[in-house]
Amino acid sequence: MANSLNFLQSAREDDFIEYFLYLPLVSFKDSKSEQSILKSTLKQIQNVIQKNSQNYLWHRDGFKLTPRTSEDSLLSVDEQGDFRPHLYGISHYGDNIEDEWFIVYLLFQITKEINGIVARVVDADGEFLLIEAANYLPKWANPDTCENRVYIYQGSLHIIPPVKSDESISVHEALVQICKLPQSSYSSTNIQNSILNRIKGYPERIVENLHSITLYLPVGVAAILNHKPSLVAPAVQAFCNRDLVDTKACRAMKYFPPESRVYSRTTFTKCLYAMLSHSKYVPDKRTGWNLPPLNNTQYKSHSLGVKLACGFEILVSQAKPSADVENDKGWHAYLKTLKEKDFFRDLLEHSRDYNDLLNKAKEYYINYRDSMQSSPVIGQEILELTKNLDYNADEFRKDHTRPDDDDDSWLDIAPKDLDELLQSKYGEKEFVPLNGNTDATNFTEKLTTFLDHVSDIQGAEFPEETMENSPVRPPRGIKRGSKNKVSFSSDTKLDEKPNSNKVNFDPAAFTCALQNILDFMIPDDDNWDLDSDSDMSAYGEDREVNFEEDGKNKIKEYMEQMDRELEKTTIGESFQRVEKVEAFDDVECFRPVDIDMNALKNVLESYQSQMGEAGPASTMLGPMGIHLEPGTSRDVVKKSTL
Repeated sequence: MANSLNFLQSAREDDFIEYFLYLPLVSFKDSKSEQSILKSTLKQIQNVIQKNSQNYLWHRDGFKLTPRTSEDSLLSVDEQGDFRPHLYGISHYGDNIEDEWFIVYLLFQITKEINGIVARVVDADGEFLLIEAANYLPKWANPDTCENRVYIYQGSLHIIPPVKSDESISVHEALVQICKLPQSSYSSTNIQNSILNRIKGYPERIVENLHSITLYLPVGVAAILNHKPSLVAPAVQAFCNRDLVDTKACRAMKYFPPESRVYSRTTFTKCLYAMLSHSKYVPDKRTGWNLPPLNNTQYKSHSLGVKLACGFEILVSQAKPSADVENDKGWHAYLKTLKEKDFFRDLLEHSRDYNDLLNKAKEYYINYRDSMQSSPVIGQEILELTKNLDYNADEFRKDHTRPDDDDDSWLDIAPKDLDELLQSKYGEKEFVPLNGNTDATNFTEKLTTFLDHVSDIQGAEFPEETMENSPVRPPRGIKRGSKNKVSFSSDTKLDEKPNSNKVNFDPAAFTCALQNILDFMIPDDDNWDLDSDSDMSAYGEDREVNFEEDGKNKIKEYMEQMDRELEKTTIGESFQRVEKVEAFDDVECFRPVDIDMNALKNVLESYQSQMGEAGPASTMLGPMGIHLEPGTSRDVVKKSTL
């Protein structure tokens, strides 16, 4: 059964955050004591939550905890077989990632105000707190080594360092170490500040993230929102995620007809307001919607009111009793995911074992759906409110003094404001200006450094000008037949005998050796002499490096064929050439191509074609520390062609 439930849990959406609250200083005697202690702790936590989350409007799921006892562990076994009674919660935050960080804030407050609680929090990306503090992490920290090592204790972040590089740690061991030796796992000031800066300002920030406006709504919707304002979130999401079936429900407006509309003050989060404002919708006039002209001051309240009313209509149309899943779109999508994950193990459909697994899946889905406040459950709640909610429609129609709508200019952000926001987040980067006086040679040197920089398997890093640890090419010309063997270990001397039980591998030297092979070029003119100190001379000295004559001839044929084809075109005239080079005085009318100037010209033309938008040139130049001044790229290109 445990494996079955693990399969079921793996089918959930990716926009979730999981949190675990442990009591490592408490000794549990039996299942009853576990239940009693966890429920008592849960009441204390709920007081902290209520105090710090007043007026908070959740985008999807709120912060909620459930006790997990030893009996529950029989249904959901930990991968390490390491279980300790705790409080568990999972929330989906949808499109509003601010909910995720507000939950982190609540966890910090809980561990600060209630002694003896250690919290752990992860999401679909794993230890996402470390992502926020990535610039300050120790070298050993990566997704593999940090598993079960990141916790929140006494309002601070703790990262347990490993004794050995490949050492793993269980949750129980981590909890013991944090409580006994908290100073050994207390993270650095920079890491602490990275997380605290992300959650600072709460709970005062809650009001800053809200946006209030007066909408023209069906009186039923106005009454429901007046009774339970949090229902605005699922209504907005239902409207923005509507499909063709939902659109048909909006044409009927069976439950919230447009004939009885009133003005009502409605509060959104800024995320919800932006979603509703930017979701385009033209209502069907046959339904009874009559919108004022676009230039009318009441157009916004009418338009947004139509959209929100349609969201409520969609939710009610999806209402299903809790046990009904056959007509639930979410259930069928969930069942499809289970089949893709081979949950039913190729069992014959409708067989006894198959039906047992199917019933477990239905039971888990219903419990999960009800706890996650899915559309059918919320729709059923709204449907019950339409039947049972007692309200006076005339009271809503009274001409109350309405406050002004909140300013929504925050929806638009100027490029300058965006730059300031990015600088405050990541710091100001020093740029090398690129203008009409730019030296093409210096530019191509930076470009070459960037392209030659060696990156590891975990991703590319842009080289700094002061980089000291860049890989150095090993000396060439080592004979394979000589007694001195080439070792790819920086700690091994050439005359040492390698250990037969170990493979010494220096990735930097290997990369450079591979680059040497890739740098091999066939000269396009046999009459041109190669310098004795060129890269090719080292290959000539190595007697063991023999290239097949057939291969050389083939390549030469291709090169000659390419030259003949290009000779008939004017492509050569498009290159910038060096004015005068003494090395080629003996070659009549020959002006070699200025490689540096052409590289600069091509990059600038690419940047110019972006017309201010993001593109390959700006993406490459920015991290290299090269800044193009506005309007100068055209001047540089023009100058390079003169």
